[in-house]
Amino acid sequence: MTISFFVLGFILILFIAGKINLSVRFSRAVKALFAQSNRISDQTFNVNQLIDLPEPVQRYFKHILKEGQAYISYARIKHDGQFKTGFEKSWINIIGEQYAATQKPGFIWKGTTSMFVARDMYISDKGRLIVTLFSMYNVVDAKGEHYNQGELLRWLGESVLYPTNFLPSERLQWSAIDSNSAKLTFDYLGLSLFFKITFNEIGEITEMETKRFMGEDRLETWVIKATNYKEWNAVLIPTSFDVLWRLKQGDFSYAKFNITAVEYDNPEKF
Repeated sequence: MTISFFVLGFILILFIAGKINLSVRFSRAVKALFAQSNRISDQTFNVNQLIDLPEPVQRYFKHILKEGQAYISYARIKHDGQFKTGFEKSWINIIGEQYAATQKPGFIWKGTTSMFVARDMYISDKGRLIVTLFSMYNVVDAKGEHYNQGELLRWLGESVLYPTNFLPSERLQWSAIDSNSAKLTFDYLGLSLFFKITFNEIGEITEMETKRFMGEDRLETWVIKATNYKEWNAVLIPTSFDVLWRLKQGDFSYAKFNITAVEYDNPEKF
């Protein structure tokens, strides 16, 4: 009995130490993320910026932004929802917090479940995914060229939450497809990324589709579905997301998130 209590106590100490270590590492990463990117709030949105854009893109910006809206430099976000780790797996509850910068592309996300903590990030122009079991053991630590592409795509797609980042620039362009969709192209450090973006009649983005590496070597169709638009900080953004892989055997939905908090231009951890 004494040995059992000793073992349980030792495991508890390891668990607490692991949680503290994860928290410290995450805080340092958030600080590094914000330190690398400058403020751009001196730039403001003007409807004249939309003149040469495809009609559905013009419809989108006129619907979600107000004249004079300052460009968003930083965003911090909280969400709840459900997550799946595999096609045949059950949904599990998850809560998350995310931090993003726009002038220098970058983000870090931490998702917490009852069993694991996942950290997805694009910092210092490098992508990385780390999954830690019971706050103690890294069961995934993935990085490399394919993760650089994948995590930068995530940052770009989630710009729908900090949408001045979708305004045209030297590295971001829009091209026409049809009356309800357009192609977004983003060029950065030798990477050329794209999304096919679908809009509804009132101008909301409803779906974003691209090609992303699923794991190390499989390039698959990746889709973000966005719904339930609400006004946060004078900007209309979607608050419900369904993220999925469109595979030969059917759609694999693996993340259903609901936004619970959004703040702009406060480059600090919650």
